[in-house]
Amino acid sequence: MDSPTPFTALTWVDQVGKHARSRPTEVALRYDGATTTWATLDERSRRLATALADRGVGSGDRVLVLVTNRPEFVESMLAVHLLHAVAVPVNFRLAAREVAYLAEDSGSRCVIVEESLGGLIAPLREPAPEALPCLVIGEDPTTAGPGAVSYEDALTGAPAYAGNGPSDLGTCCLIMYTSGTTGLPKGAMLSYQNLLGQTMTLIQAWHLFRRDEVGAVTSPMFHIAAIGALVPHLILGLPSVIVPTGSFDAERFLDLVERERVTNAFLVPTQWQMVCASPTIPQRDLPLRILSWGAAPATPAVLRAMAEAFPGVDNVCTFGQTEMSPITTTLPGEDALAKIGSVGKPTALTDVRIVDAEMNDVAVGEVGEIIYRGPQAMIGYWNKPEATEEAFRGGWFHSGDLCKMDEDGFIYVVDRLKDMIISGGENIYSAEVEAVIADHPLVREVALVGAPHERWGETPVAIVVPHRSDSPPTEAELIAFVAQRVASYKKPTRVVVLDELPRNASGKILKTPLRDLVTQETQEVS
Repeated sequence: MDSPTPFTALTWVDQVGKHARSRPTEVALRYDGATTTWATLDERSRRLATALADRGVGSGDRVLVLVTNRPEFVESMLAVHLLHAVAVPVNFRLAAREVAYLAEDSGSRCVIVEESLGGLIAPLREPAPEALPCLVIGEDPTTAGPGAVSYEDALTGAPAYAGNGPSDLGTCCLIMYTSGTTGLPKGAMLSYQNLLGQTMTLIQAWHLFRRDEVGAVTSPMFHIAAIGALVPHLILGLPSVIVPTGSFDAERFLDLVERERVTNAFLVPTQWQMVCASPTIPQRDLPLRILSWGAAPATPAVLRAMAEAFPGVDNVCTFGQTEMSPITTTLPGEDALAKIGSVGKPTALTDVRIVDAEMNDVAVGEVGEIIYRGPQAMIGYWNKPEATEEAFRGGWFHSGDLCKMDEDGFIYVVDRLKDMIISGGENIYSAEVEAVIADHPLVREVALVGAPHERWGETPVAIVVPHRSDSPPTEAELIAFVAQRVASYKKPTRVVVLDELPRNASGKILKTPLRDLVTQETQEVS
């Protein structure tokens, strides 16, 4: 009697192998006009797995991946997971010192790096190059220091690894470092089950039911937004178009959508704003069926522009965070305009409460912290048991987001807990005031932060980016505009005009440097 076939879990590693056997010549990835088939993706990933194993990588080991948007990122993730190891994607915009911290904190045993980013790794490897093996994507591996090896040379000399992915879906597969806007970054440990939950969520949110679906991976691939968009396509056997790293250009993006027949794409609201302003849209043959946005609030003006530019296309808001793999709520297209400002309702797999500081549920319409439970919740923070315990106090993951729920069950994000402004004992939720300011015809973007005040503790300051640099709103004009629409204590006491707002890789506005800016200006004035 034949031995039973070993059980393999539903992971993207095993699914890619299945697709390679059942549809070897079909498209898995498209990048810069080049195609990677499922068979090629599977074979190259397995050769890379052997190359990593030859360099000492085994089950549970961490591998640092410092790569821009390109197919080798996908190959690297698959290869690491074939070995039951853990991928540690790293923000390529970090400084060498910051990369060194992530490598040391994660205890990474090996590095995969792009040639142009080798200088971020070389100082880390310099004391003992052999202790941190390194594969370099590009023609000159010496950019990462002595002993580094060409990625392609390593693949060429390696046989295909024959193993399967882990059988335990609860195994950690990714350490995703949070932005670290306050303090040092924390590594959120995500499991195969976490990303399988994300897959089920995206199937429902993006209607991934047809064989002709084509997804665009637009976010930086080290970010959970990109991995969360990619993994469902790998599991379902749907092609993904990888958008090259670089500054966003609306016309190039529309060219890519038209050329590659992209049906679903995620962009941050400012990018959709640029896309919708394109005069070429009416002349194009665009197969988009789903427009998705998140990471930052979309103003009513942006939502109206999306509806006008893409009539009949579903406009889906997704909300969440890295620790939740990431999506926790969605707002479908049919509710986008009726519930402007809402991030929708909880996904099918997400249990949600909005609570006060003692974890009592707040009343409808009242503000509290949104907390979560569900299969997408991370395992915990890497090597930070106290931070993990604090995040999961009471058995729920505490998001740090202040929200409220309306009588129909729709959730509205009011502020980050750490971004709330308290002026004279009154709570000022920045998102509420920002939405008002964003409606001013001369304002393109806005952020509201608190500045120190001798009498009131702090007062709100508006930092705005005008539509035209030569025609910003005056301070008096903007303050009067807000005062007509909200309570007097919520209006900004000062207006600062900038050319652009600082953002992290996911497109979220970084308020810490803005608070530092207004604090410094306040001190200089006083």
